[in-house]
Amino acid sequence: MFSDREVAVVGIGVSNLSLINYLLGHGARVFAMDKKTREELGQTAATLEAKGVTLRLGPGYLDELHRYEIVFLTPGMKKDLPEVEKAKKSGARIESEMGLFLSLCRGRTVAVTGSAGKTTTTTLTGEMLKASGRNVFVGGNIGTPLIERLDEITEQDVVVLELSSFQLELTKVSPQVAGITNIGVDHLDVHGSVEAYRDAKKNIFRFQRPEDITVLNADNEITRSLASECPGRVLFFSRQIHLDQGAFLKDDRLHVHLDGREHVLCKASEVGIPGPHNLENALLASLLSISAGAVADAVSSVLTSFKGVEHRLETVCECDGVRYINDSIATSPVRAIAALRALPAPILLIAGGYDKGLSYTDYAREMRGKVRMLFTLGKTADKIERAVKEELGDDAIPIRRVDSLEQAVMRAHEEARAGDTVLLSPASASYDMFRNFEERGQRFKQLVREMVGK
Repeated sequence: MFSDREVAVVGIGVSNLSLINYLLGHGARVFAMDKKTREELGQTAATLEAKGVTLRLGPGYLDELHRYEIVFLTPGMKKDLPEVEKAKKSGARIESEMGLFLSLCRGRTVAVTGSAGKTTTTTLTGEMLKASGRNVFVGGNIGTPLIERLDEITEQDVVVLELSSFQLELTKVSPQVAGITNIGVDHLDVHGSVEAYRDAKKNIFRFQRPEDITVLNADNEITRSLASECPGRVLFFSRQIHLDQGAFLKDDRLHVHLDGREHVLCKASEVGIPGPHNLENALLASLLSISAGAVADAVSSVLTSFKGVEHRLETVCECDGVRYINDSIATSPVRAIAALRALPAPILLIAGGYDKGLSYTDYAREMRGKVRMLFTLGKTADKIERAVKEELGDDAIPIRRVDSLEQAVMRAHEEARAGDTVLLSPASASYDMFRNFEERGQRFKQLVREMVGK
């Protein structure tokens, strides 16, 4: 497929480095492009050149893009750049690492997308299948890229993927089992419109066959409305509705009814991760995993023992009656609202960061009666403060503007008293201060532990 062909790879990030290795291993002549300079890339540039990769770096790095027959774009870049459009008009095939993986993967593929809950649901699904004795590969938007392991995946294996809207945007192959947690509004800074964002999500089922399965959230109006567009079999999960087929809550227990079999998995109160949104994640993961061959007893065991994923309502510590919670994954208001609903008042909330162009109105409303004090920072500090004052009144919540996460943690620690929860749930991306939400969460945990002496 790639032997002795010139292939352009745009973006030298983690997933594309693995893609480059895969292409080289299959005989391609790779031209890697990045807006970073050689100095900014450091050792990575030298390593790639030693493997035979030709680099196009810095200003004008896309100038020659139209010369290539096959172009792989990094997930997070805008797909309508003039250079990309020119390459299309020149006949270039625009591809992505995830599209290539899905088109060549021999294993049974199970994938999760949505505006919130993807990582938790994906991880749960993988653990449920592993506990059922299946050989499982978990990847996509989490963990290590799987493209380099593509050749070792067999037809007997199960591949569980978290897929972002960026990864789905260029894919022309859908997984055999697809699940959508929910769909709201996110990433308008890249997609440009709500419609484009939601349309990208649909690629998770758009190319399915009639025998494939899509699982939708019956409680989310947008996902529920997608049923008529799904070419495969449609199942639902719900916290609110008792379903004949699917996953749902009944009598405070999680049920899965599928193909004439009824599974009662556990009590809702026994699920190991907190919050009503995590009950939805648990229901979806249970239905996805059982649809892909998991055993109900194994699913029940994972539901009660799984304690969550790092940076997602993660308890850092408790000191002098104050809990410190890391929810750095909350890069949008929808995610942060879920955190506020999951935790008891009073909350000292740390919020703000990079601006993705989202509204903070609903987030502000959710603070009523829950947030005792708000600490704002970053590019979105003004927007969050304005939303709180417009929705709740000028003096409803004391607001403290800070210059850094360090200052936020210090001031929250000083103000906290027994019974409070100090919560990092920024409702914003991290790019104005950190490389990603993981780095932000790690820094928060480090600061808290230094502050409380643990």
